[in-house]
Amino acid sequence: MLANLFIGSAWAADGGAQHEGGVLSSPETWVAVAFLLFIVLIGRILYAKITEMLDKRSAGIAKSLADAEKLRAEALNAKADAEKTLAQATAEAEAILSQAREEVRRMQARAAQSLENAIALREQQALDRIAQSEAAAAKQVRDAAVDIALTATRSLLREKVGSDGAGVEESIAELPRRLQH
Repeated sequence: MLANLFIGSAWAADGGAQHEGGVLSSPETWVAVAFLLFIVLIGRILYAKITEMLDKRSAGIAKSLADAEKLRAEALNAKADAEKTLAQATAEAEAILSQAREEVRRMQARAAQSLENAIALREQQALDRIAQSEAAAAKQVRDAAVDIALTATRSLLREKVGSDGAGVEESIAELPRRLQH
């Protein structure tokens, strides 16, 4: 198009004949040259501005990528720390559970032993009470037998000795004391 402009302006001035000054003396040529220079200068300025804008945007993107990479690394470190903490907490929880189970077993064993001891103690107490009751019953039976024997002996002695023996009465009074030893 620019070539047609140069050629068209040269031919148009004379209707196809050559002009004295040539192509450079035509005002259309200078307008075209000025237009081209304007386009080149504007293009360079626009190119510089666009390049600068793209460089800024590229730098911003690079910074965002660096920040994202840094955040990713921090997140991975935090995740690793969290997993480590979780593993430690799990190990501690398992240790605590193991200790608790062991303590429960010990407490059950102690409770069973205490129960056995309490049962044995109560059984012994019951046996002691039974023995005391038996001893008391035996004593009552002995005392009753002694009383019956004394009564029978007194009756027999009175019948056979009569009422004239004062020593018999003393012997009879002394008899319960002798029988109890």
